Amino acid sequence: MRGSRPAAPAGSLPDVMAADGVLTGRTFAAVAFAWKAAAPYRRQQVAAVGRRVAALRAASVDVTVIGCDGIVPAELLAGCRLAPGEGGAEVMRGILAVLARRGVGPGLLLLVGIQFGGPGGEAGPDALLLVPEATRVVAVSVGPEPGGVPAGVIHAGGGCRGLLALLDEQVRRHARQRVPAVDEDPAWVVSETGAGPLRRRVAESLFTLGAGGVATRGSVEEAAAGARPMVLAAGVYDGRGPGQHLLPGPVWTGLPVEPAPAGGRRMLDLRTGVLERTELTTSACPLRTVRLASITVPGVVAMRAEGPAARLRPGQPLRRPPGAKMTTGRQDGVSWARIDAGTGAGIAAAAVQQARRDGTIRTVQRVAAYAASGRRRPDPRMAADALGAAGRLGFDRLLADHRAAWARRWDAVDVQVRGDPQAQLALRFALFQLWCAIKARGELAVGARGLSGTGYSGHVFWDADVFVLPAVAAMDPAAAAAMIRYRLRRLDAARALARAAGRRGARFPWESAASGQDVTPRGARIGGRRVPVLTGQLEEHITADVAWAAAYYASWTGLGTPAVAPLLTETARYWASRCRLDAAGNAHIDGVIGPDEYHERVDDNAFTNVMARWNLRAGADAADRAGTAPGETDRWRELAGRLVDGYDPASGRYEQFAGYFGLEPLLITDVAAPPVAADLLLGRDRVARSQLIKQPDVLMAHHLIPDQVMPGSLGPNLDYYDPRTAHGSSLSPAITASLLARAGRPDESLQMLRMALALDLDDLTGMTGAGLHMASLGGVWQAVVTGLAGVRVRPGVLTVDPRLPGAWDGLHLRFRCLGRKVRLDITHDRTEIWADAPLAVALAGQAPRTITGTATFQAAG
Repeated sequence: MRGSRPAAPAGSLPDVMAADGVLTGRTFAAVAFAWKAAAPYRRQQVAAVGRRVAALRAASVDVTVIGCDGIVPAELLAGCRLAPGEGGAEVMRGILAVLARRGVGPGLLLLVGIQFGGPGGEAGPDALLLVPEATRVVAVSVGPEPGGVPAGVIHAGGGCRGLLALLDEQVRRHARQRVPAVDEDPAWVVSETGAGPLRRRVAESLFTLGAGGVATRGSVEEAAAGARPMVLAAGVYDGRGPGQHLLPGPVWTGLPVEPAPAGGRRMLDLRTGVLERTELTTSACPLRTVRLASITVPGVVAMRAEGPAARLRPGQPLRRPPGAKMTTGRQDGVSWARIDAGTGAGIAAAAVQQARRDGTIRTVQRVAAYAASGRRRPDPRMAADALGAAGRLGFDRLLADHRAAWARRWDAVDVQVRGDPQAQLALRFALFQLWCAIKARGELAVGARGLSGTGYSGHVFWDADVFVLPAVAAMDPAAAAAMIRYRLRRLDAARALARAAGRRGARFPWESAASGQDVTPRGARIGGRRVPVLTGQLEEHITADVAWAAAYYASWTGLGTPAVAPLLTETARYWASRCRLDAAGNAHIDGVIGPDEYHERVDDNAFTNVMARWNLRAGADAADRAGTAPGETDRWRELAGRLVDGYDPASGRYEQFAGYFGLEPLLITDVAAPPVAADLLLGRDRVARSQLIKQPDVLMAHHLIPDQVMPGSLGPNLDYYDPRTAHGSSLSPAITASLLARAGRPDESLQMLRMALALDLDDLTGMTGAGLHMASLGGVWQAVVTGLAGVRVRPGVLTVDPRLPGAWDGLHLRFRCLGRKVRLDITHDRTEIWADAPLAVALAGQAPRTITGTATFQAAG
């Protein structure tokens, strides 16, 4: 409970409220007040309270009346939630629980009472409401409080008159479109203070907001050196061949601010999906903004800004991104703009804005809507229709619905780490930014940097299939299905690529964009010189990776393989035509690049061969079930059995490729501490002659298809390859963390997980300014779920095999699997599994059993 403090002089409330917001300074989402503060025995005053309540409810403010023990006027019954006056602590916990389900945290609640203090500095009855969970609640007393109020409680006095003034303040702030408050919960807020020019682009990536396949980089509103304000849409590309890139859309976030803020703090509230900015200044009227990308009205974004009227102006609501050609217009008070791609794709936007005054403060409210298409020019009227739907709701309702929708998301999918709040926040950040990059409708192309930047031009790599899709399948199965549709709809292009190489079946390109043709660049500048890029020609494991993603989706969701069978069979057909048989009848795959990428044009890369073997068998099984490849499947299975994989029974190790063990035996500690780009430090030629590797290669097979490698081989291969790994790719640390956990080394796993979690938040590679690393964001989810929690799905059964680090007291996971909502609560001595409908589950080594609700399993030993 909050401590007490001496009573502050109440004064007359109008004097106390004379300066703008001196009592609260916030625009709240919820108000709770004691019934006695409304002077319930004076109907005129109660009716006045009722009118304020009605106005607040019209602004989507949640109102609770505590302790109604008399006749309650209709005005209050219609607009309020009623709470009992007895049992103060439980009453407050009940209020907070209801608000939490609506995405309203304690810091968004204004609590008004009349007796927080008691005689002699003792606690009063209203102090019982100040439970630990209510720490960030803004509590105000309008009672006389002769003995003082507890620390942290504002004493305003004034009785009912004081309550009316507080309610009036909230009515006024909402009516004049003041910037809403953000609950500064350290478990949910990612913040940054005073980002300079060098950090600015990193912050823009970190503070990206997106929904429904459209995302906005987190640029500041005013023009700033080095800033890259940008709106991107999934699957909407411009250009041709390797020059294809994501098309930037009209920018909606710009505001003229003069002079520009010298510094400030920005907060991304993961719980409610809003980005808030406050200028750090001695002025009583700092610039403040808040923005959101609505997850309830697809394509809609909204912003409120406030600041001194002399500095802040509305400006144009839609601006042209640098280098783009933009068509604009205005009709019926709506501004519209469209940017077309040369390929026929485009992004259209419509926007409205209002500017108001609140004394010396100007407020700007802007709402925009986007319509995007990767195949045709979108009609701006589509964006205008979405804008109209948002307009009928109004900003306050749009925000309230948005908060509630995020609350539902986090109720279904979340991660809580007891004993490690830093890791918990970073994991939630990963989930949040994955949500910002995906959509469930149509098809979904997830580029290497998602929609947070232009890195890799938005091209789709194996990152999407192997690293991102497993996380998305657990978060939003419909969005995972959209990712599968992206690959299915480009199957003809993959067939054409195989034919061009003289092969059969389908070969997927290393880099894909709009059409599914190979858009991998043929060259790049590395270390000051131009070098050929061979991945498009040689990194063929992408074909098996696409098949693996399809099979993973079918297994995790429980939908089975019929819907994805073509991806399995056509890729198997490719591998059957790709294999070479030697005189002894062994099958080989020559001239490839494995995941390592430091070593090019190698023969019998272990990962490629083991994945091809799995693909041949999985394709044969799918074809047999569908009856689509008569006469071929026996040969596919035979080839799978003949493929060499470089396994050495004596050491338990796989040779990464033929001849790898004969290379210079460098360890990464001989060069630098990882993560490091070893090829830049030592030169590409020296690294290619050594055993240094960029990222897990052999170990990736242990991660993706552990049943297809020799039992007991994980430990020996971790011991051998991890000391040789530079972790020069963002894909690397999270997968290594997962494998260390599976090898029974959870404390080492946690060290590697921390590196993965910091990769973007701390910009470890210096590349986050070009966009967030989607593979790492998906990989950390796999490290926790597949690695530390040991979750896998085997034909219709969810299996769990936890390995918690010693520094963690417990791990709580929520996700979707096999058509169910699932919750795991794991400690060092037991595991609880909850499902919302019948689900077959098993702890490792135990027989499956079907549960509904909660089942508890004790740890072995």
